[in-house]
Amino acid sequence: MEAASIAHADHHGPPPAHRSSRVEAPTLGMLLFIISEVMIFGAFFTAYFFIRIVTHDPWPAAGTTLPESVAGVNTAILLSSSLTLHWALTSIKNGNRFGLRAGMLSTFLLGLTFLTVQINEYIHIGFAPHDSAQGTVFYALTGLHGAHVFIGLCALMMVTIRSFRGHYSAEHHQGMEVPGIYWHFVDIMWVVVYTTVYVL
Repeated sequence: MEAASIAHADHHGPPPAHRSSRVEAPTLGMLLFIISEVMIFGAFFTAYFFIRIVTHDPWPAAGTTLPESVAGVNTAILLSSSLTLHWALTSIKNGNRFGLRAGMLSTFLLGLTFLTVQINEYIHIGFAPHDSAQGTVFYALTGLHGAHVFIGLCALMMVTIRSFRGHYSAEHHQGMEVPGIYWHFVDIMWVVVYTTVYVL
């Protein structure tokens, strides 16, 4: 009893947090953040479907075309980045630092390629956001996703740098796992954007 009171007296600060969830706090935080991002995309998709279905406006607007083939290739590039990211994570879990570095560098370069192609598409697409409601919602949806890609690239760049500095190991790799969840979300969301905007 006396030993317990002495140990309690030596402890400073709040007691350790009660862990009622099996999900690590950073992972849980990222998942909650992604839920909020889904709601934001949902608002933009609502505007998109309103213009297409409720108002019966043609899609795309008269006199405009969407580069489906270019966007299709760009989709394949972005989905490939999810595979290389998975390769990097699997590699570090098995203690393979070369696979980690090669996978992270490949993921970053593929994501950068996707964003570069999207910016080039904006330059040559032939219509502006203010030309029509369809143009506005097209730039809003693809631009919102492009902003998420840019944020994801910033996170991937930090993870890649840390990978080359040897900051991750088979036991400690959560620092790349959490940004990876975000990147997979960005990829999945692009599949939805591409399917609804370019294909349907």
